[in-house]
Amino acid sequence: MISPLYHGAPAQPRPQVEQETYRLLQTLGIPFDRVDHDPAWTMDDCAAISQVLGADICKNLVLTPRNRSAFYLLCLPGDKPFRTKDFSHQMGSSRLSFAAPEDMESLLGVQPGSASVLALMNDPDHRVTLAIDRQLLSAPWFGCHPCRNTSSLRLSTRDVLEVFLKHTGHVPVLVDL
Repeated sequence: MISPLYHGAPAQPRPQVEQETYRLLQTLGIPFDRVDHDPAWTMDDCAAISQVLGADICKNLVLTPRNRSAFYLLCLPGDKPFRTKDFSHQMGSSRLSFAAPEDMESLLGVQPGSASVLALMNDPDHRVTLAIDRQLLSAPWFGCHPCRNTSSLRLSTRDVLEVFLKHTGHVPVLVDL
């Protein structure tokens, strides 16, 4: 199930983390379009959603080295393959693997499958480093989940970079993957 395209937040109540996301976007004056859908667990699930949304949903990975001394939120195009070695090298880190669900919850307030740049609103201590693949910067739209993988949003890439990230204080590290 994929809904039609809606503008703005839903009228009906949603889980708290999702409602907080909508409230913050409204407070910051960031307009967005939204589609609601069944849980999207894979990039294949996101492909059909992206068509209705009118923006490609980016792949979001939460990564950490084995000793959990650092955490990274990597945003890259959904169709781009991820090679741990390439990203680890660019970050100057030992080999990285996926963060545990409990780390995602404690650091970003999200569950696996729901990570996105918007979850950085839940990281006031800046324990997570944001890394963005440069290719995403050339797109006019940024597609992502509002901290829940049952909705997807289309936001201006400019608003994400210049308004949202300015608000959270996260400065992205640009990578080429």
